[in-house]
Amino acid sequence: MPTNCKAYVCVLVKFDEAGGVVPLKIRWEDGRVFPIDRVLDKRRAASLKAGGSGERFTVLIEGKTTYLWRDDDRWFVERK
Repeated sequence: MPTNCKAYVCVLVKFDEAGGVVPLKIRWEDGRVFPIDRVLDKRRAASLKAGGSGERFTVLIEGKTTYLWRDDDRWFVERK
């Protein structure tokens, strides 16, 4: 898998009472910050395009659905 398909991002998260993680914002590599409007789904899954696996969050950002992965202590998205 080409590693250039994977973009590591900074994610602001909230921890709930049960220890669950809720992503709130993503900071892209160029410094732009995108609020996450809504988390639509969370499950264990692999990224077939970028490689890697972990918790996959299906999130809504600016009206568009995208995937955000948490791989241990790092977060990534697939490059378009």
